[in-house]
Amino acid sequence: MRIVAIGSRVFVTSFQLAGVKGVKVETPAEALSEINKMDDRSDVGLVLLSDDIGKEIRVQLTNLRAKRPIPLIFELPSPGARRKRWTIGRS
Repeated sequence: MRIVAIGSRVFVTSFQLAGVKGVKVETPAEALSEINKMDDRSDVGLVLLSDDIGKEIRVQLTNLRAKRPIPLIFELPSPGARRKRWTIGRS
């Protein structure tokens, strides 16, 4: 199974340096379209998505995750993102 990174140029380039295929997108809608295309590809097992793109399509991503477990869609902090403090019971 392959890994694919989806996000900004900087996000994708960082993973490409490690040998991970990447798809550069400008908008959350483009990212969602690329993720939906991967439904037809059985060789993709993990999608690494920039969290700045993912936050705007989180509901759609949750629905996709519920319908199909593979590829696993995992959001990672975008380059330069500030660290967030998480507390139980808050979003």
